[in-house]
Amino acid sequence: MANDLSDVRFLTVAEVAELMRVSKMTIYRMVHAGELPAVKFGRSYRVPESAVKEAIRAATEGGQRTA
Repeated sequence: MANDLSDVRFLTVAEVAELMRVSKMTIYRMVHAGELPAVKFGRSYRVPESAVKEAIRAATEGGQRTA
C-alpha cells in the first residue's frame, strides 16, 4: 500500500525558523541532532509542518512545569 502524502505540508528551514523565532542555524542543528524530523531533497531540507507544531507544543508544555 502506497503512502498518501497529499495532506502533508512541508516547510523550508527558513519558514520553520521564522515560525519558531530562531535562526536557521538553530533549525539545522535541531535537524542534525534528530530533535526535528526532516526530509532532504538534494541540498535542501524540508520539515513536515506537523513536526514543527509538535516541537512547539512539547517546548511550551515543558516550560510550564512548576516546582
